[in-house]
Amino acid sequence: MATGFFWDERCFWHSGGNYALTLPVGGLVQPLSAGSLPESPETKRRLKNLMDVTGLSNDLDLQSAAPASFKDLARVHPKDFLKKFKNISDSGGGDLGLRTPFGHGGYEIATLSAGLARQAVRDVLTGDLQNAYALSRPPGHHCLPAWPNGFCLLANIAIAIESAMADGLCNKVAVVDWDVHHGNGTEAIFYDRNDVLTISLHQEYNYPLDTGDIKDRGTGEGVGFNVNVPLPPGCGHTAYLDAMQRIVLPALENYTPDLIVVACGFDAAAFDPLARMLATADTFRQMTRQVMKSAQKHCNGKLVMVHEGGYSEAYVPFCGHAVLEELSGSDNCAEDPMAQTLTKRQPNNRFDKFTTELIGEMATYHSSIAQNG
Repeated sequence: MATGFFWDERCFWHSGGNYALTLPVGGLVQPLSAGSLPESPETKRRLKNLMDVTGLSNDLDLQSAAPASFKDLARVHPKDFLKKFKNISDSGGGDLGLRTPFGHGGYEIATLSAGLARQAVRDVLTGDLQNAYALSRPPGHHCLPAWPNGFCLLANIAIAIESAMADGLCNKVAVVDWDVHHGNGTEAIFYDRNDVLTISLHQEYNYPLDTGDIKDRGTGEGVGFNVNVPLPPGCGHTAYLDAMQRIVLPALENYTPDLIVVACGFDAAAFDPLARMLATADTFRQMTRQVMKSAQKHCNGKLVMVHEGGYSEAYVPFCGHAVLEELSGSDNCAEDPMAQTLTKRQPNNRFDKFTTELIGEMATYHSSIAQNG
């Protein structure tokens, strides 16, 4: 079966406000000569352009999708929040949360972004596709039910999961979030439930500043079904693969989901302006390979990637291309032009030893919680 790629030009037309990096322009903060928020259309558009040039697009089932319906959205977000969002959008735009500006029609673009994730999940669960990638924009993993933040206006992955569960397409879903920022929105939505396992690998206390602690394991029926892996700044290829092998994959092994969804951010890569990690395109390729093997073992290969962060316009396309090469098995490759340089820039042996020991401690902690739970 094919690998699906869900995208829509209209998602690239989502517009942010007048910012310089993440600071509102004004006072001593000068406007930028180009762009505003780091969450721009260019990282996603350049990924799609690179796929077209290499021929990778020809090896994928490219399609758009219908916007998520109000009923879909309301399973996650309060109706009064959705109506307020729509009214502000119709009136010219605004900002409902923290750094989540949108222009006229922003509501419709956000529902389309959620719709891409929703359709990707459904087509994989029904067997129409083996696996899929949703190039969703705006992103979603920071969005709380009634409070957007971190560039995220709607909780795309949660909306997709709830829609599939409501129609009886799945009973247990695992979300693996390797965006460099903690997936606080997805965590909060499923924090007291055991039918969705949430796992977040992230740079410790990057964003948000007060979530993502290893001790945050869920509440009520959700105790033990939320796994945080906060990594120290400076981690690179070895640390990420080690954390996947020793924490993420065992958690998936214990849970045996019907579907695995990856919150696929590329901001742990070197050159990202909003993080201090040293992952490479090959890091994301290898992590994709690991999670594909887990999906093949536990849920007949049912795997969906949903695009989240990643703000280096030059480098994100190569990271995304590597993931899609692996996901589809395509021979149309895009050689990483920074591979040699980034190999030399990886942490030294002393730092790798430190992170290995730290990851070992976290693995022991999570294992003991799982056994006691």
